[in-house]
Amino acid sequence: MDLTLGKPAVCVVDMQYDFVGKSAVIPCMADVDVIAANQRLLEAARSRGIPIIYTQEIHRANHVDFGRELDRKEPVHCIEGTRGVQILDELAPQPGDYILQKRRYSAFFQTDLLLLLQGLGVDTLIITGAATDVCVRATATDAQQYGYFVLVPRECVAGTSLLQHEAALEHIDYVLGRVVALEDLLQAIHRS
Repeated sequence: MDLTLGKPAVCVVDMQYDFVGKSAVIPCMADVDVIAANQRLLEAARSRGIPIIYTQEIHRANHVDFGRELDRKEPVHCIEGTRGVQILDELAPQPGDYILQKRRYSAFFQTDLLLLLQGLGVDTLIITGAATDVCVRATATDAQQYGYFVLVPRECVAGTSLLQHEAALEHIDYVLGRVVALEDLLQAIHRS
């Protein structure tokens, strides 16, 4: 697939211990392969000077900022000051990367992501992370609504179940952007 990038940034969504790993309270299907794929993408992006933005879901200990999220019978998660809120060591942000805390599914909702992307001159958002069917899709929806080109590398995202993951990828590819193979994206990055 011939893939041309404009002015991209990578947005790593919620790759945190409460979503990924043995102690996850809302486990996503992010195995070692998903983590390794993200590492490859981040290494390529850094080598070409592509900005990297990490989102970090975080909530206050008294739960006042969960909104309707707990209505879905989700367990309490990503509480400030806990290990669960931390980004995985394997994907730790590096100097020069951006970290954006959020309290809702979309990385755009009541954060300064839009200002950051405008300041960086970005027109294409490469979205990775967890969960494909929740925060990744919500962020992709808002990115498309704000006029950004959306790319989601299939190997770099993980859903809450295989069924939900595949449905979210189909939805993203149908109306929000393009679901692409990591190898195609890496080639496009190296050509840029």
